[in-house]
Amino acid sequence: MRRVLALLLVALLGAGLLYISRYWPVRLWDRPGLFGLRELPPQGGLLRGWLRGTPLAPFELLIWALMVFGVLSVAQWLVSRRGD
Repeated sequence: MRRVLALLLVALLGAGLLYISRYWPVRLWDRPGLFGLRELPPQGGLLRGWLRGTPLAPFELLIWALMVFGVLSVAQWLVSRRGD
């Protein structure tokens, strides 16, 4: 049961990280944003919006990859600390 919960957590975490990227493949809602929030567009790409107008905008993919590596590393560390 613990392994199933860990896999579910990683799947949700992965979906969240994919939504932040520009590669979100599905359009889940028709409104301009989830629950009326324009900050949560249906096409994803949050990181692009956060970096727009900054000197870091050309490095969006690199920043996203480093962020994914960091978040998944922390998740693995937390799971290993709990002991399986």
